[in-house]
Amino acid sequence: MRYKILTGLAAGFVATAGLAAPAQAISPSTADLYLLHAVPDLTVDVWVNGEVLIEDFAPETLTDPLDLAAGDYEVVITAPDDPISSPAIGPVTLTLAANTSYTAVAHLAADGTPTATMFTNDLATTAAGTGRLTVRHTAAAPAVDVLANGEAAFTNLENPNEVKADLPAGTISAAVAATGTTEPVIGPADVNVQEGVNTIVYAWGSLEDDNLALAVQTIDGLHAAPGGVNSGTAGLVADPDPALIGIGIAGLMALLAVGTMVTLRVRAKNEG
Repeated sequence: MRYKILTGLAAGFVATAGLAAPAQAISPSTADLYLLHAVPDLTVDVWVNGEVLIEDFAPETLTDPLDLAAGDYEVVITAPDDPISSPAIGPVTLTLAANTSYTAVAHLAADGTPTATMFTNDLATTAAGTGRLTVRHTAAAPAVDVLANGEAAFTNLENPNEVKADLPAGTISAAVAATGTTEPVIGPADVNVQEGVNTIVYAWGSLEDDNLALAVQTIDGLHAAPGGVNSGTAGLVADPDPALIGIGIAGLMALLAVGTMVTLRVRAKNEG
């Protein structure tokens, strides 16, 4: 996979299994944008403002946050090597506000058609001893209930919505069931709610195709104490066992495939 870096982003790479991204505060004048690929069996190219940003972007992968100037960005997703005039998803205009964290997710709509949704990540501080659990429905499936330790914690969650709550830090056995039932269609899988961390769980895949799964993204540095900074790591959870993806950009770009350390070739393309 090759990254063509937008102007102002340095090129480089690091790919180490389980490596957490270095802490990095959001700039007051820029936005952080994560990209999550949650469309099964569809490798794509990602175009931003008419240029290919990511080539051969595979399912079950998440980038570390891109540090981008606030403003509007036109995103188009195509099959590998297809022209921008033949989109699989888009064009979609993403409006980024300064000092804000987003995750743009390529996923399936409830009816199974490819689509994209941008979520704003909650970076509000958490109380001592607590973390934040956010659940996002991005699967081709009807409304669901989210179970925590066998009990319904969130009910009637529809694609592409989210629910969240601040909870005591600890490990939760999480599962997803059809609304009004307790028989899991995804999971159960252990989700670690960490103090000062927004743990974001995505239900993705297709109920009809029997490939539903959970993806877990974490954003830390939300402690109420001064000195906290925000960073991001991600893990993709295939039912039932989790496999972590950790990716770092701080002048560096990185990408991990699930369960496998992948070495990336990164090429900066100079315009002009």
